Amino acid sequence: MIVKLYPQNPNERVVAQVADVLRHDGVIVYPTDGVYAFGCSLHSTKAVERLKTIKGKKESGFTLLCHDLSNIADYARVDNATFKLLKRNLPGPFTFVLKASSKVPDKVLERRKTIGVRVPDNAIALAIVRELGVPMFTSSVRETDDVVEYTTDPELIAEKWGAVVDLVVDGGYGMNVPTTLVDLSGDEPEILREGGGELRW
Repeated sequence: MIVKLYPQNPNERVVAQVADVLRHDGVIVYPTDGVYAFGCSLHSTKAVERLKTIKGKKESGFTLLCHDLSNIADYARVDNATFKLLKRNLPGPFTFVLKASSKVPDKVLERRKTIGVRVPDNAIALAIVRELGVPMFTSSVRETDDVVEYTTDPELIAEKWGAVVDLVVDGGYGMNVPTTLVDLSGDEPEILREGGGELRW
């Protein structure tokens, strides 16, 4: 199934419908400020396992999509310096690797001590995760051999992935640029991948 949402003013009824799918162990595809992404509720063990299967069990590129900085601080350890850096750059096309808090389920971490977090500059994604009330466990739809249109055109994304997800959210054409990936879990910040955002120090 595919539903349409407009970034300028996401329809509250449709947003509530999407969140309801997520609350009932659903997996969706939704727009971000980078590539379209798969998402499910962090609190749904069944959906987390489904998403891992879709992406491949060894996929390490899973992150938590949060609706604001306080939401990040619930699930990751954020000191003052980290908070200031996050505040300068979020919402935006960044994924930050932080030390995970005890609120992140073991099934998600799988013996890792860190978790990627992001707050996208996309009104649709933020409306969905805010309505859901918990972060989304998420990973981009992009694959190395993908034709660009299968990561940017919601109708082609639905054609490719519609049989394995419960809902595709059409938020218009997406970008084909990943987020900038920054590791803040060590002594010094480290840029692991250059992407759509230029980090403001």
